[in-house]
Amino acid sequence: MLRVHFTSEDLARVRVAPGPDFLWEISNSVQTLQRRDGERVFGAWRRWVRPRLSDGPRLLSALLPPRGYSPDFLTPTSGDRATLHAAVDTLLSTPRPRLRTDLAHLASSLQPPGWVRSLAGGDADALQRLGGALRTYQREALAPYWQRVHAHVDADRAVRLHSLLDGGTEGLLAGLGPQFRWRPPVLEVTYPVDQQLRLRGRGLVLQPSFFCWPTPITLADGDLPPVLVYPIHHAPDWAVPAPAAPGARDTEGSGPLGPLLGHTRAGILRATRTGCSTVEAARLLDVTHPAVSQHLNVLRAAGLVATVRRAGRSFHVATAEGRALLAAEQRDR
Repeated sequence: MLRVHFTSEDLARVRVAPGPDFLWEISNSVQTLQRRDGERVFGAWRRWVRPRLSDGPRLLSALLPPRGYSPDFLTPTSGDRATLHAAVDTLLSTPRPRLRTDLAHLASSLQPPGWVRSLAGGDADALQRLGGALRTYQREALAPYWQRVHAHVDADRAVRLHSLLDGGTEGLLAGLGPQFRWRPPVLEVTYPVDQQLRLRGRGLVLQPSFFCWPTPITLADGDLPPVLVYPIHHAPDWAVPAPAAPGARDTEGSGPLGPLLGHTRAGILRATRTGCSTVEAARLLDVTHPAVSQHLNVLRAAGLVATVRRAGRSFHVATAEGRALLAAEQRDR
């Protein structure tokens, strides 16, 4: 059990991360890739990725075992992390004492290969090898699915923000899901080990993660800026069909955008700008629930809307691509 201890100041400083974090998704997915559970959610993705990974990214499994401790420096909580390039540069600039401490902790539970021991000493070649492995892994394993990852995280974030509007910070914390229990002033979290996280006025970043599995995650060092990474809901068919090969093109009129026409569908897309349920969309547009569901199927296939479950209801939110289309519509008026 993880127990997160809040003060009144911390409750005023809780925020939901603005999108997926590159390094958390890399770390979580490397661990998930090595596991056998979660077949329903990750099985198709594992089968697609495993034969396509080159040797470089496979090095990451030495740092990220499927269970137990993984080094905190692999997921920095400060510095520029807006792009993959910036995030990797931030990681590679980790102070040498932090590298030694984290990798000594890792070595206490498993025998790392020689290059990891060199990394602990701050060896420049080992650092560059790590950076190359991270970039290649993102390109081979995650980039083909990144639009779907981003859409799911966007949808979860919209759900959390609605919880915040409805119930304040305590409503947000209480509504995080079955792996969380809010017992003021402590948030109890399902966790593989007993750990206490005392925020001490620093606040907390809630980071939704697509590949976090099966329980939430936090940093081992409680003195680092506090972050709580948690699993999100996945559409059952998120990994199928597999991404098209680079350079593949749809013929004119085919592909998911072909049927994206009509006033009702456009109205539903506008309704998802700030998130809505199926019932709310049907009421807003005065159409039947089955009609709304049919239009939403098309919007999801086009990558313009993502759907998550909230309290037994479907909740729909425009993806980054959907919001861009709506913004272009506003510019054209």
